[in-house]
Amino acid sequence: MAIKKFRPITPGQRFKAISDYADITASVPEKSLLAPQKRSGGRNNSGKMTMRYMGGGHKKQYRIIDFKRDKFGIPGIIQSVEYDPNRTARIALVYYNDGEKRYIIAPNGIKVGQTILSGEGSPPEIGNALFLKDIPLGTVIHNIELRPHQGAALARSAGTYANLANREGKYAVLRMPSGETRMILVTCMATIGSVSNSDHLTEKHGKAGRKRWLGRRPRVRGVAMNPVDHPMGGGEGRASGGHPRSRKGLLAKGKKTRHPNRSSTKHIIEKRKK
Repeated sequence: MAIKKFRPITPGQRFKAISDYADITASVPEKSLLAPQKRSGGRNNSGKMTMRYMGGGHKKQYRIIDFKRDKFGIPGIIQSVEYDPNRTARIALVYYNDGEKRYIIAPNGIKVGQTILSGEGSPPEIGNALFLKDIPLGTVIHNIELRPHQGAALARSAGTYANLANREGKYAVLRMPSGETRMILVTCMATIGSVSNSDHLTEKHGKAGRKRWLGRRPRVRGVAMNPVDHPMGGGEGRASGGHPRSRKGLLAKGKKTRHPNRSSTKHIIEKRKK
């Protein structure tokens, strides 16, 4: 996969840099794994706008993803790698030997025709899902469960991964994508490898219209508003707006939002890098 840049024939192509989609092998999704996705446009049940900057966008359907990987011991063959409009990563369609079809988050380097496994006894190869107690130390992993049988919750977006650093009793020590080091029960599952589409961060829309296709309307800066609309609004000339804060007056840019009495804090060994 690579990033494709364009000759500046039009203003919208001058800074445009998007994926070449060379890793995509199928253009039509599996119909049995689609679900309807209703769009609110930021409106509540009475039609009043309660969330700003939402609306429009291309119509899309949800792809049902297997985050639990609970088909233990049943081999599955990668049938295709597809684009998913609901996430930054690619997804892979898997045909299992018992006849079932499922979508998984496609790991980096997965190929059509490759066989994947999950559960105890599976080799630690790309695409296989294992318990943290069975994964060799130093392995790059993604799709990590926070609690057993919950389903993958961590390291699911494009290009992300975590490192299995150590094991201490019933806990595994993981170095997370944020830089945080935390403990997770060894009975939780994770998938070997990193998430696909690692070049996603270097993509550039090039024009406002591409954001509109995603369902995002223009966002107004707080300093451009009047004092009645935002704490950072108003002032003579181009005023800076003071300390960054939200529309409700909550401090931004550094205010700690994690609850001090959260039960899972005891599992964090080292906090994420600032």
